[in-house]
Amino acid sequence: MNAGAGHFITFEGGEGAGKTTQIAKLAEVLEQRGRDVVRTREPGGSPAAEEIRGLLLHHETSWEPLSEALLHYAARCEHLRETIRPALARGAWVLCDRFSDSTLAYQGYALGLNRDAIETLERLVVAGTGPDLTIILDVSPNVGMARLGKRGGDKDRYERMDSDFHVRLRDGFLQIARESPARCVVVDAERDPEAVHKDVLTAVRDKLRTFPG
Repeated sequence: MNAGAGHFITFEGGEGAGKTTQIAKLAEVLEQRGRDVVRTREPGGSPAAEEIRGLLLHHETSWEPLSEALLHYAARCEHLRETIRPALARGAWVLCDRFSDSTLAYQGYALGLNRDAIETLERLVVAGTGPDLTIILDVSPNVGMARLGKRGGDKDRYERMDSDFHVRLRDGFLQIARESPARCVVVDAERDPEAVHKDVLTAVRDKLRTFPG
């Protein structure tokens, strides 16, 4: 739970889950109701963090899982300092495409990094500025990768991982949801985007009682 006056919602899920679409739809609803909305992403979300994003996603370096986690948390530290904490302090709704759960799912569950290492970094960097609500958009790896294929363009390092990686990734997100039921809501994201959006709105209304009517 964040310590500011705003609301912090993260969207998680495997590749091709539709996070960008759902963030845009929720942001539109909130903005129509006069709310200050900040849309952001990880890795990235601030100038320094965006530079680290380039290293992680678009360089051909074969990073060790610990090296990846360190880079993700370096980016997260800057993202929190420059973007998230100031927005929450002024009362904004922060909608973030990925956050700490992605590090646990990708580097932990999918790549095998010791969870203790991730939790140590989490305590040092996040320090209480966690999400009020996490929407986990669940798609099977086959559906997610098919969507990426239709999207076209170059794939990043994680999108190019093999099918076993994506199975472990999905399992990781579902395990995170089971461990944190008060914060996480799993939404079937294989359906039409409007149906998914309705479930997202329901989750936000149920979890955050201050959601504008």
